[in-house]
Amino acid sequence: MKVDGQHYRTVWSDGRQVSYIEQNLLPFHFIIRSVSDYQKCCDAIRNMEIRGAGAIGAMAGFAMALAFRAAPEKKFLPYLEQARLEIESTRPTARNLFYAVEKVYGRGMNNRLDAMAEAQRLADKDAADSRQIGTYGLSLIRDGFRVETHCNAGWLAFVDYGTALSPVYLAHESGMKIFVYVDETRPRGQGARLTAWELHQAGIPHVIIPDNAGASLMAQGKIDIMITGADRIAANGDTANKIGTFEKALAAKALGVPFYIAAPTSTFDLNCKTGKDIVIEERSPDEVLYQEGLDDHGQCVKIRVCSPGSSALNPAFDVTPARYITGIITEKGIIKLNTSSIRKLFT
Repeated sequence: MKVDGQHYRTVWSDGRQVSYIEQNLLPFHFIIRSVSDYQKCCDAIRNMEIRGAGAIGAMAGFAMALAFRAAPEKKFLPYLEQARLEIESTRPTARNLFYAVEKVYGRGMNNRLDAMAEAQRLADKDAADSRQIGTYGLSLIRDGFRVETHCNAGWLAFVDYGTALSPVYLAHESGMKIFVYVDETRPRGQGARLTAWELHQAGIPHVIIPDNAGASLMAQGKIDIMITGADRIAANGDTANKIGTFEKALAAKALGVPFYIAAPTSTFDLNCKTGKDIVIEERSPDEVLYQEGLDDHGQCVKIRVCSPGSSALNPAFDVTPARYITGIITEKGIIKLNTSSIRKLFT
C-alpha cells in the first residue's frame, strides 16, 4: 500500500536485516526500523512494534532465518532450537507466527542458506494471499455499502493489502462508493490509530466509533456487512480475534447483519479442535489503566485514565463460535463453516 504516494510493505528483508514500520508510533509518526538479529525481531513482536497475524508471521519467519545465519557450527542445533523457542514465545495466540517458524526451520535444516529464501517466499505469499482474499471478498460488497470492521486487519496487519480491509480497498479501486465504520478497539486503539490511518491514506470515507456503538448502528440499519480478521481459527471454525469481536458477532447474528472473517489458510490450526483449545494472550494491565497520545507540543505522553486504586484485566483476544460466523473469506474462496469444508481447504 502507499504512504504519501510511496509503496511500502509492512515488513521486508534484504537478506541481512529486517525492516518494518514501527506501528506503536502510528498514526503520529511514520518511522521505519531495521534489525539484524533474531532477538531484536522478538523484541519488535513482543512490544507490538509490529503486530497483526500476517505481519507477525512474516517477522517470525525472517527472525528464524536470521538465526540460521548466525548459528555457530559447533552448537548449531542447540542455538537454533533456543532461537525457535524464543521466537514462538513472543505471542501465543497468532497461528501465523508458528506456521512461519515451522516452515523456515524445516527448510533451513536441509540447507541453512535456504532459510531466508523460505522466509521471503512466505512474506510474498502473505501479500499475494491477502490480495486474493480481497478479490473473493469483493463479491460480497455492493456500491454504497457501509462496512464495519473491528481492530486492524488491513495492510499493517499483513505484509500488504490485509484481510478484512482487502475487499474494501479493491472496492474503492473499482470505483464503488463505500463507507467504513471503524471500531476503536480499546485498550490499544488499533482501530482508531491504525485502521483509520490506513483508510485516510487510501482516501476511503470512514468514521471512528466507540467499540460499544456497533449494535446500535446495526439496529438502525446503518451496517450492511461486518468483516474482521482472525489470529487463529480452530478446525471447527471457532475464531480467535481481537477482544470484542465475539460481542460484534452476537449483535450481527441477532440483527441479521452478515458477519465474515477474512483470513488466509495459514491462520487455520487443525490441531485445535475447537476454540476452547486456543491459548488467549493476557497482556499488561497498564494498557487498560493508561493511554498514550500527543500533547500540544507534539510529544508523546502517557497518562493514567482509571481509578488509582484499581487493577485491570486485559485479555487480548476472544473466541467467536463458528455458529455466529456467516463465512470465512480465504485465498482459496469463501467457505461456510463446518469441519469438512475447512479440511477441504487443505486437500
